[in-house]
Amino acid sequence: MITELETTILSAIQTIYDAWGWWGVALLLTFENATGITPSEIILGLAGWMLISAHQLPISMIFVGGLYAAMGSTLGASITYWAARLGGRPLVDKLARWVRIDPAHISRAEDQFQRWGVGMVLVGRVIPGIRTLINIPAGLARMPFPAFFAATLIGAYAWCTLLIGVGYVLGHEWALISTYLKQYFPYLLAGGLAVIAAYILLTRRPLRFAPVRMDE
Repeated sequence: MITELETTILSAIQTIYDAWGWWGVALLLTFENATGITPSEIILGLAGWMLISAHQLPISMIFVGGLYAAMGSTLGASITYWAARLGGRPLVDKLARWVRIDPAHISRAEDQFQRWGVGMVLVGRVIPGIRTLINIPAGLARMPFPAFFAATLIGAYAWCTLLIGVGYVLGHEWALISTYLKQYFPYLLAGGLAVIAAYILLTRRPLRFAPVRMDE
């Protein structure tokens, strides 16, 4: 049953979409990725329904909408990255208290980042609970920003396009997205870890070439 607060939030999101369209989606995802407050499945599921399905637009708009959403996500993630990089752990701890994030979660994200590096930034964008937290250890570790930006944009595009597509398919039943995410989270996590492991093997394993034989 939808509560009064949820009704207010949904009404506000619809107003933003009616006024700004996909730029409204980008704006909301900038806020979501910078703070972790608004669940992306609500923003993106509604976008797939309200901005594509309800207007009977072609399915190709899912990929266009994914690009807008990914740009907003990357901008928001970059804000958190630079806050962590410039302010260090003292600022991170203050912000964590403000948005009510358990510092232990940040510490675990740091451990995972130290283990997996840029691969965690890339794949972490599609893992609920990790998506917004991974920006912090990346900033604290002073990960090169171009690499962070590229990995975030690619991962965010995959995540946003997926959820917009699900919202498009479900239509009025878009709220089921949260249920499906919880149901299939173990598979998302396992798949993400497999991709990270493959990335590490491909990027860190030295390449060996057979010697070229020159016949005179």
